[in-house]
Amino acid sequence: MSNPWTSEAWRIAGVLAAAWVVGLLLGVPGYALALAAGGYLLWHLYNLHRFERWMSIGRSAPPPAGNAIIDELVARIRAFQHRHRDQKRKLTAILDRFREATTAMPDGTVVTDARGRIEWFNEAATRLFGLRPGQDIGHRIDNLVRNPLFTQRLLRGEFSEPVEFPSPRDDRVMLQIHVVRFGNEQRLIIVRDVTRLHQLEKIRQDFVANVSHELRTPLTVIAGFLETMQDEPDEEFRSKWGSSLDLMQGQSTRMRQIVEDLLLLSRLESNKHTSARDAVSVPSMLASIREDAARLAPERRHRIDLDADEDLWLYGNDAELRSAFSNVVFNAVRYTPANGSIHITWQGEDGGARLDVVDDGIGIAAHHIPRLSERFYRVDVSRSRESGGTGLGLAIVKHVLSRHGGRLEIQSELGKGSRFSCIFPAAAVKRHESTMEPEPA
Repeated sequence: MSNPWTSEAWRIAGVLAAAWVVGLLLGVPGYALALAAGGYLLWHLYNLHRFERWMSIGRSAPPPAGNAIIDELVARIRAFQHRHRDQKRKLTAILDRFREATTAMPDGTVVTDARGRIEWFNEAATRLFGLRPGQDIGHRIDNLVRNPLFTQRLLRGEFSEPVEFPSPRDDRVMLQIHVVRFGNEQRLIIVRDVTRLHQLEKIRQDFVANVSHELRTPLTVIAGFLETMQDEPDEEFRSKWGSSLDLMQGQSTRMRQIVEDLLLLSRLESNKHTSARDAVSVPSMLASIREDAARLAPERRHRIDLDADEDLWLYGNDAELRSAFSNVVFNAVRYTPANGSIHITWQGEDGGARLDVVDDGIGIAAHHIPRLSERFYRVDVSRSRESGGTGLGLAIVKHVLSRHGGRLEIQSELGKGSRFSCIFPAAAVKRHESTMEPEPA
């Protein structure tokens, strides 16, 4: 197929040559040439007008014909329209399948723009959020779903963690919200009904709390009788039953500690935010914990150092913080061999505060570290039982830190020791100016 532009160029050249020849024969070559060129230009303008009119009318009118260039443009536009129509058909089919899939999903799905205005949502979002099809499109999601935590996260763009709150339609239904950015600053909001999970978690917490509470009394009675039997003055009785009584007393004490830890963990889980905002003297607390740690295993002769900023205090619950810090320090004592070193550091960091407990103990393999704060998770079951641990210490630490806005970080390497860090934000820190008595003159 010849190029239409080449063909048109030859045609123009032919017309102009013919006009020039005619002009020579008539004695006015320039005038004839100009007249031919002007006429040819007007003819092209007329064809362009027809083409422009056809483009504005669309496919309802027949395309202009009679010009090779115009015919080529029409053919290419028609080919482009066919490709565009096929692509549009495919995209429409994909969109229809997506909408069918999201409509069938039990989870609610809402698509918003960067400003939070709703662009689309499925039927589950109608059921869970109470959105109205055909009415709420274009409205801001935070104006229709009013929850302070959800609104705060949405405005700040904090989407790394899900948000949970009661449904606006029924406060007995608990929703979990995930927000994902995609496209041109759009947001995909996924709404999940987690009411059943919350009910099961509540049942589990109540069960653990009730069972632990009921176990306290019989364990106290057993421990009392064991202490009485251990105080028996009869030498023959002591020589026969002494070691057994000591073993029973040790296991009874361990069981009571497990019960106490379960009750504490249950209380921590029932309320994720501490109500106490007292000023806690962390340096003096750590000094007391250091003394208790030294008495925990005196035969191992650990070297326990404490470096604490005396003016760095915390706002929070004294008992909860003592429990968390004790667990971290006592763990270091339990898993550090004899003559080992434990360094406790309490210092400020980036406006907040940081407690580091570093030991040169047995260390922990990397694949265990993410699960250390799970209840009853043990790296070495036999060693944990020998050391007297309950398997709940780090779970308590994690919950206490979370209630105080902090977090737990763990770094460890097998055979080289571990570093447990309790990190607190600036909002939890209180600077306490030490008062020094003036020296006598």
